[in-house]
Amino acid sequence: MLNLDWNILDGRILVAVSGGADSVALLLALHERLGASIEALHCNFHLRGEESERDEAFVERLCQRLGVKLHVKHFETREYAAENGVSIEMAARELRYAWFRDMLHELKADMVAVAHHREDQAETVLLNLIRGTGLRGMVGMQKVNGCIVRPMLNVSKADILSYLKERGEEFVTDSSNLERDAQRNRLRLDVMPLLNEINPQAIEHIAQAAHRVAEALPYFERGINEASELTETVVHERLRGCGFTTSQEADIARCERTGATFESPTHRAIVHRGQLIVEQKTKEQAMPRLRQELVVTDDAMKYLHSLPLGQEKAYIDADLITGALTLRHPTTGDRFRPFGMKRGTRLVADFLSERGLSRYDRERQWLVCMGEDIVWVCNQRPDARFCVTAKTRNIMILSLEEA
Repeated sequence: MLNLDWNILDGRILVAVSGGADSVALLLALHERLGASIEALHCNFHLRGEESERDEAFVERLCQRLGVKLHVKHFETREYAAENGVSIEMAARELRYAWFRDMLHELKADMVAVAHHREDQAETVLLNLIRGTGLRGMVGMQKVNGCIVRPMLNVSKADILSYLKERGEEFVTDSSNLERDAQRNRLRLDVMPLLNEINPQAIEHIAQAAHRVAEALPYFERGINEASELTETVVHERLRGCGFTTSQEADIARCERTGATFESPTHRAIVHRGQLIVEQKTKEQAMPRLRQELVVTDDAMKYLHSLPLGQEKAYIDADLITGALTLRHPTTGDRFRPFGMKRGTRLVADFLSERGLSRYDRERQWLVCMGEDIVWVCNQRPDARFCVTAKTRNIMILSLEEA
């Protein structure tokens, strides 16, 4: 029996079966223990002509013999790759996992088991290191990634082949795995044998290292999230998946200027008082609705004192509003007199900065204006020149509502 990680398997399981040694071994091991309750998934990417049809026919015969229900999906992989500007390898991956998600929903299954093993794990870690990676890349593939499970990550290729030989089981060989046009194939065919010559346990040791990093990662991440210094490692981990280049990450780690902004195709990173603020870019910030309520009172101050404290509303002398109120973002040179300031004015940018707002948040700040005059820096402070006094009889209550 293969030494699968049975602890991660539960519920209704779909098994991805290509017909190769790894997936055949996985299907047999699961069927041996779980019986016919499992179901199989096979992808035909139509990339290898008759060989693709051979693989599908082989999987059909295998599943029929085992009494396992099989679901087959045909893909026009080359067309998808051309339309989406991705490699054939990436196209196959995207199509495969998208279909897996669809089948999980359609069949009301709990997980899809895939047959990645110890050598696959070592190759993934080395590929990530070659391309440049942080802690996550050193983990390699995860045993559980959402609804995708990999119960054979601790199983060696030799154990898989031995398992199949003992049972007299056949499998098919994907001829594209023997071509050196892909990085992973070159690693598998050239680098891994050399590593085994240097140390016969090299692959096992790489996989063990990945497992140790995976176990330690939560502690690393906790320290990184609490780190007060923006080192390159801290920056890299916080920006993981945000599209920043290695050189950008190094520039951010060296940057000491508050307000410095760095952009990737999808995100913006701002250095703010020694902290790193990361925001996903949006096409356009939706303009909120300005809500205006009128209250008539004989004692404005008594009315205000009866209200709970908060900045979500501004209380303005309605008789001082002689034109239309509009909403806009701050512009360079905007000034107002914050409530509590007796004379003079302040730059809106300075006021917001002292309130702890980052450059990104300052740019998204809303202002209520009457012509050129700022009436309210929304959810922050009204302008003192428009505020309620003891002489006020008509109070305008301003607040923002989502559009």
